[in-house]
Amino acid sequence: MFKIIRSILFLMPAETAHYFTLNVLDVLIRIPIVSSIIKAMYTNKNQKPLEFAGILFPNRVGLAAGFDKNAKYLRVMQALGFGHVEIGTVTPKGQAGNDKPRLFRIIPDEAVINRMGFNNDGLEEIKLRLKNRPKGLIVGGNIGKNKVTPNEEAVNDYLICFEGLYPYVDYFTVNVSSPNTPGLRALQDRGPLTEILNAILSKRKSLIDAGQKKLPVFLKIAPDLSNEQLDDIILLTKETGIDGIVATNTTISREGLSASKTDIEAMGAGGLSGKPVFERSTEVLQYLNQAFQGSVPMIGVGGISNKANAEAKLHAGAELVQIYSGFIYHGPALVKEIA
Repeated sequence: MFKIIRSILFLMPAETAHYFTLNVLDVLIRIPIVSSIIKAMYTNKNQKPLEFAGILFPNRVGLAAGFDKNAKYLRVMQALGFGHVEIGTVTPKGQAGNDKPRLFRIIPDEAVINRMGFNNDGLEEIKLRLKNRPKGLIVGGNIGKNKVTPNEEAVNDYLICFEGLYPYVDYFTVNVSSPNTPGLRALQDRGPLTEILNAILSKRKSLIDAGQKKLPVFLKIAPDLSNEQLDDIILLTKETGIDGIVATNTTISREGLSASKTDIEAMGAGGLSGKPVFERSTEVLQYLNQAFQGSVPMIGVGGISNKANAEAKLHAGAELVQIYSGFIYHGPALVKEIA
């Protein structure tokens, strides 16, 4: 049945199909009997809660950032079996993102190219939605900077989002690794990244001192980093004391694609996700885990399209996994299978 639905949806432009599907599901999930049927179909009764970074997660599988940017579909995702949803990337001010079209399927490779550009409704609007978030679902806040904010002022954007979302989410992911905001990846360099993380952790301490609970802070990194750059991330993680790593974001590489070079070039710039990024993202995960000797919690993301892929992430050092492109190609049955 899902394959039939998918074939119809794939006749639409990717971004149109994305929001059409989510909006239909959002309507259906508000009908009690339909909601009960969907939950019964896609909730894995054998799933086991686990503690990760001090948080009890219902299961190991989450929705990666970028899918529900504006926290509009949390109830839908919970009904489809996700144990956690990472919203965002959230920026202080709402922004339209890059020009359309900006989301493309590479069907032969079960891959996606996106150059969305941190399109989101902005901090204040998203906060209002999170006030009514569903119980029992873990929500992470993926935060970034506005496109118009120069890199030397980026720390202020991250602090604004961090403090603003703090009462409404369960953990944070600092996103300096998206390839779709000009210059953003330069913030992965040791100097600016140290400044951002230290500022966030200092702000967290002041919030804790004021009576707030401690929320974990994770760093999301790119799969395109060299081993020398990963060594910098390892040192920085130890020096700052951040709580974990999300490995990895999308790649700017186009290696390993079976689709024609002409078709790929026509899609243009953007981050590649899906099956082709699985091997490199898992290598990064394993490299970091060996260096940390299992002492730093990690979330594995990138190219998960079946249970075996998820297990490979766990063997490489992850404790949780997140999916995005695999969900587009395989639907909610993949969530249940992994959970």
